[in-house]
Amino acid sequence: MKKILLALITFSLLSISFVYSVLAIENDEINNDLPELYIKAINPGYTIDGQGNVGEMIEIAKNSSDKMISLAGATVGYTNSSGNYSVLYEFPENSWITGESILLRLASSPNSELAAVTYTKTLAFKAAIGFKKGDDVVDEVCWTGKDGCYSEFKSSHPTTLVRNIDIGKFEHVESYVPEYKIENYFVEQGLDDEGYGNALAHCSGLEFSEILSYYDNSKDEQFIELHNTSAEQLLLDGCKIRYKNKDYLLKGILKADEYLAYYPLEFALTKNPTNGNQIELYDIDGTKLDSLFYPNGQRKGTSYAQIGYDTNGDEIWRTTYAPTPGGPNNYQEYKTCEDGKVINEATGNCVKVTVATEKVCPAGQYLNILTGRCNKIQENKEKTCKDGYYLNPETGRCRKIVKNEGTNYSIKPESYEEKSSFIALYAVIGVLVVGLIIVVYEFRTEIGKLFGKVFRRSR
Repeated sequence: MKKILLALITFSLLSISFVYSVLAIENDEINNDLPELYIKAINPGYTIDGQGNVGEMIEIAKNSSDKMISLAGATVGYTNSSGNYSVLYEFPENSWITGESILLRLASSPNSELAAVTYTKTLAFKAAIGFKKGDDVVDEVCWTGKDGCYSEFKSSHPTTLVRNIDIGKFEHVESYVPEYKIENYFVEQGLDDEGYGNALAHCSGLEFSEILSYYDNSKDEQFIELHNTSAEQLLLDGCKIRYKNKDYLLKGILKADEYLAYYPLEFALTKNPTNGNQIELYDIDGTKLDSLFYPNGQRKGTSYAQIGYDTNGDEIWRTTYAPTPGGPNNYQEYKTCEDGKVINEATGNCVKVTVATEKVCPAGQYLNILTGRCNKIQENKEKTCKDGYYLNPETGRCRKIVKNEGTNYSIKPESYEEKSSFIALYAVIGVLVVGLIIVVYEFRTEIGKLFGKVFRRSR
């Protein structure tokens, strides 16, 4: 009887322990073989029906579904087949995983909108990724087919590398649909009085501030600088740069009044466009935020930067020999010359100094460091001319003053009649004289008699 009772007690304790364990697993869903956050699935993307990068994604899951886990400072890193490491994505401060998993996709993949965040460097068929929080590696997986890694992906046979949480190992699965819910990822700006998070603003207030297109050795030197002119930090995920009718997504967080140097690894800027190039900046809702036109005339060692505003409030852009990617802009009109050379301001080129600068010139002269000669100091005064001359403002030469000589003589009145009047008068008189002679000759007998009678009466 005692043995039976002891067996019943032992069975009851084991049953209670089993039930408690099952309930604990159901409530917390914790697998002690997995870290708190782990890599759940990977797909490098395939070309299907002529469309590239189909299905590319990385899925991160958490090992407990009843609490939020901070992602601040966590990074997803990528190591390619050549062993080169780069960060695919860094989660911003105050970001959290609230659901069971979070989905990351390649920005240029067909379903990039079905992702909480995006990255820009595509995964290879032979590579590795790691998930870190700070400097600590939380989880990692490789698929090179050697050195303990899982087998590589095959372009002819699309699969997804999925973790079997029961055994903690990955398997190539032909058909896998990752979970995507936007509410699984939460980024808070702060907490209000009631403890609720406020979503970050997106790209309103973001502007272009500088561009370097004319690289020296490699196009990797090219950058487009953005400036957060707003008073709050901005979540850049989903905002985009448009260049030559193609969109390139931004990511990360940019604090108030900070600068971000965007290096266009997916495309190359025209070094020195013949007619200038246009770049545009768009918010997540498609609103155009800013546009940048960088003109012909770009030169090696320079960037094209916004250096201030004019009196009308319009931006002033200048070519500067002091590029400042990721920081406030500096304007330097001429290049910095090496030792022993100085700038020739007429050409903008560095020329060799031909004489030691300690040479002393006589009073009234200065040392021309380009020629090594002493030149006379020209006084800054207006040129004057000697008496009798005046300064021609167009030629800068002295010209003789031409006087009006007529002023040295008195003015004499002079009578004047037209010659035609005298000619007419003489003609009339001549006609009258001739007429009178004819009359006297014709009537000479009568005139003689008349004069005789008058003469006799007078006696």
